[in-house]
Amino acid sequence: MSQLLKSYDMGGIRLSNRMVMAPMTRCRARSTVPDDQTAVYYRQRASAGLIITEASQISTEGAGYLYTPGVHTAEQVEGWKKVTKAVHERGGKMFIQLWHVGRMSHLSLQKDGAPPVSSVPVVAQNCNCYAYGENGEPGPVQASEPRALETHEVARITSDFVTAGVESMRAGFDGIEVHGANGYLFEQFMSGALNTRTDQYGGSTVNRLRFTLETIDALSTEIGNSRVGIRLSPFGRLYDMHPFDDEENTWLTLAGELNKRNLAYVHLSDQKSFVGVGIGKDFLRKFRGAYKGTVILTGSLDQQAGEEFIELGLADLAGFGRPFVSNPDLVERFRNGWPLSPVDLPTLYTGEEKGYIDYPAYGEPLEYSEAESR
Repeated sequence: MSQLLKSYDMGGIRLSNRMVMAPMTRCRARSTVPDDQTAVYYRQRASAGLIITEASQISTEGAGYLYTPGVHTAEQVEGWKKVTKAVHERGGKMFIQLWHVGRMSHLSLQKDGAPPVSSVPVVAQNCNCYAYGENGEPGPVQASEPRALETHEVARITSDFVTAGVESMRAGFDGIEVHGANGYLFEQFMSGALNTRTDQYGGSTVNRLRFTLETIDALSTEIGNSRVGIRLSPFGRLYDMHPFDDEENTWLTLAGELNKRNLAYVHLSDQKSFVGVGIGKDFLRKFRGAYKGTVILTGSLDQQAGEEFIELGLADLAGFGRPFVSNPDLVERFRNGWPLSPVDLPTLYTGEEKGYIDYPAYGEPLEYSEAESR
């Protein structure tokens, strides 16, 4: 049998296969509340061994894009309850990705127009978020200049993550994934190129990792370490992130620290297809030498590549993003060798139902998805 189609025990959570639906922002939550279409979207893809939701902000401060869901209000939690119920009814497992974008935000998204927060007051040059422009219309706008978090404020952010984690479990999720990748807040602290702080959260490798590990520990204490995962993007260059001398050691030190914590998983996102710099098999071998737990690998994988990484022992689970967008029955397509449908790129972030819940399963007419929504 295909390695991807074998079941997997993820720290006591039994997955029906090793295919993970990777987290993908879809910008369909107009009021930041998951709605009936959100439930349809994820239910259609519940045959994945594990679904990781789109990034969901832990607070208003953590938001960097319009129309993304949160998990910090009662209405948002109730919305997510409908989603998890729909997925569980079809036998699926689901983690929510918790998000604070840090400096990748805009004044128009922040309470009372306050500046976004980050490790240091350095703007992400030539980087857009999705917010309100000067004309008041939504669209891509340059990320605002952030302010540096005061030392005492870092604990507040950790507390916000813990609260969101508790609310996520109340909403019915099987666990949570901390978004520590793609140039967002945690990476803004981890980066030796960006983080020039002089307190206990800056300078040495250990100090730059402190915020991330404190948050992981606090979440683990509150909801259980086997329900906590984290996403990382080693050598990532998205959103004005740059190389630094201690880069490989930083990631391997973090791997060793996470290994002590018996988490649900570490999710590695390879950005090579986006920015030309990737993780590479040599680094993956080093990472696996330091971290012995479950590893999810995501990054423009196809079926053959996913199989190969698992066969080589470089990953336990393979994450697929856009293939799951346009192929809600991706597991069955892989199982039967059926062709894949292409993604309609213009509707990734817009279009309401179009490009969201109207992709049919193989051999089904387009009306299949429309019937799902009724």
